[in-house]
Amino acid sequence: MAPRGDRHAPSYDVIYPAMSLPYLETSQRRWRTLPCLRLDVCHQARDLYASDGRPRGGLGFRRILALLDFEKPISELEGKVKELQHLAKGSDIDLTDEIKTLEERADKLLRQTYAKLSPWQKTQVARHPERPHFRHYAETLFEDFLPLAGDRTYGDDKAILGGPARFRGRSVMVIGHEKGDDTEDRVRHNFGMANPEGYRKAVRLMQMADRFKLPVITLIDTPGAYPGVGAEERGQAEAIARAIEACLQLTVPLVGVVIGEGGSGGAIALATADHVLMLEHAVYSVISPEGCAAILWRNGEEAPAAAEAMRLTAQDLQGFGVVDRIIEEPVGGAHRTPSEAITSVGDAIETALTPLLAMKGTEIRYHRRQKFLEMGKAEAV
Repeated sequence: MAPRGDRHAPSYDVIYPAMSLPYLETSQRRWRTLPCLRLDVCHQARDLYASDGRPRGGLGFRRILALLDFEKPISELEGKVKELQHLAKGSDIDLTDEIKTLEERADKLLRQTYAKLSPWQKTQVARHPERPHFRHYAETLFEDFLPLAGDRTYGDDKAILGGPARFRGRSVMVIGHEKGDDTEDRVRHNFGMANPEGYRKAVRLMQMADRFKLPVITLIDTPGAYPGVGAEERGQAEAIARAIEACLQLTVPLVGVVIGEGGSGGAIALATADHVLMLEHAVYSVISPEGCAAILWRNGEEAPAAAEAMRLTAQDLQGFGVVDRIIEEPVGGAHRTPSEAITSVGDAIETALTPLLAMKGTEIRYHRRQKFLEMGKAEAV
């Protein structure tokens, strides 16, 4: 939540090792009053704001990184770099060589760490709160995006957003899960977990796209469909099944991108696509590692072992033929350089969409159905 009296302060929880703060003060005189913040984090936060207090950066969203456990050695080196840079500004001492050496060490360690992430570590990266969400892709990749609300039956679900837009000069229908940025926003979007009305809204938008011959682009990022009593009473399973059916009936191109978590049927409802793309450190599975561990071992702490066994990474799923293409992320993950990650996703969507636009509608639908019918077939021995 933003601090009172400062409308330009970041409106999200800053998470650091064993620490959670409701906000960071942006006033220079207040930095010394945050003793639980290490010097490197203070310097990173101070660099985010211009002299008038407004956030720096083109995308206009969060830039202080939540720290994952395996990133601590990297953070320590980056913190030392920030500290030396700060000291160099206020003195005549030349620390250029020392700073360069530490930057090279930090960059090397970052590359080495992200080159060998375990499935559980990839799950943590996929859930990173600083990872760009649907709204950031919509603001950056699409022009004239007009979000449409409601399923024309029960109400509007803000966990799924969608509407017509223009993508690189072409009219499209874009639909996706939105998790939210800060605590209040996450609650409003139900952490990306859609109710039946969300999937029925998606069906309505797909049918509209088919009627007006608009290609459909979906962005998947959800832990799964909402499992609440009310959702079940309103027909959650039926709504997901209808969404999958709508995907298979479309006679226009459908490109789906897993940008973070792809959880269970809640993800498949939007990912039954002609081309399924997946970011390098995203995950896609029938259940969360914690849920799997709770069922198999009766112990949620076995989640890392469950993640290993579930084969939920982009690399595994491409090998199974579930995912058609892996989109490379910037070094250190999409949360470190969101704008670069968003551009890469846009390029991949355009590459996947272009050949589909030359195909007839009936041909597109036939090949899409055959693609999913072929999945899981056993080879004759």
